[in-house]
Amino acid sequence: MSVNDLRELSIVELQNKILDLKKELMDSRFSLATSQLEDTSVFKKIKKEIARANTVLTEKINKESIEDA
Repeated sequence: MSVNDLRELSIVELQNKILDLKKELMDSRFSLATSQLEDTSVFKKIKKEIARANTVLTEKINKESIEDA
């Protein structure tokens, strides 16, 4: 998901997306521990996606607080 796609989501949808990505990261860790995962680059990709979503979420929260003030 690109940054532009993330910016179209609402705050609640972004929070849900972050939770889903964290669950996916945890599942990938379990797969690695049970030797079912061979491509470890998945971790880096998921972490970057979580960071992108957190950045957009922070931008939206800050923008909303500025508009309310």
